[in-house]
Amino acid sequence: MRTLKQLRTYEVTLSKSGLGPVAGVDEAGRGACAGPIAIAACILPDHPITDLAELTDSKKLTARQRQRLFPLVKNHALSWAVVLVSAQDIDTHGIQDANVSGMRRAVAALDTRPGFVLVDALRIPGFPVPSLPIIGGDSRARCIAAASVLAKQTRDNLMMELDSRYPAYGFAAHKGLRHGFSYGCGAPSRCVLGTSL
Repeated sequence: MRTLKQLRTYEVTLSKSGLGPVAGVDEAGRGACAGPIAIAACILPDHPITDLAELTDSKKLTARQRQRLFPLVKNHALSWAVVLVSAQDIDTHGIQDANVSGMRRAVAALDTRPGFVLVDALRIPGFPVPSLPIIGGDSRARCIAAASVLAKQTRDNLMMELDSRYPAYGFAAHKGLRHGFSYGCGAPSRCVLGTSL
């Protein structure tokens, strides 16, 4: 299989096989200590998009790059959706079930029904169309990279809003992730004021 520019190989191959349009799905915040997980689904056109040339896994992009790409992905997408799964839902159902159901909900929320779904790493049962998990998918498929940026930037924007309400917790700096911070609490989502944020 020939590799196409802008991480489009999977999408174009599937579309040419009659399985398009192809949606990518990814999440942000799965390992966070506070806040929701954000799950995005995105369908992009098959052709190259100059505005999205630097699109890749959101973790490999700077905050400035993600902020710049966020509206561009939304503007160029044929369809996109973001679902937030609350810390309370995560506590009630567990992170895996919350993530799986959130991915199903994100795909269901798309205005355009996909013919195929590409998911970053996880096999997700229950999509209404065929799907394929791709290890490192957010660096290998443009539609997953787009979903990665939508999920990460949506969650970061929400954590910035929470920082304005709870400035003592530094959400603007760490976005609820554990890197280098110790909250001294047991349950992943109960790290702030003993509540689920």
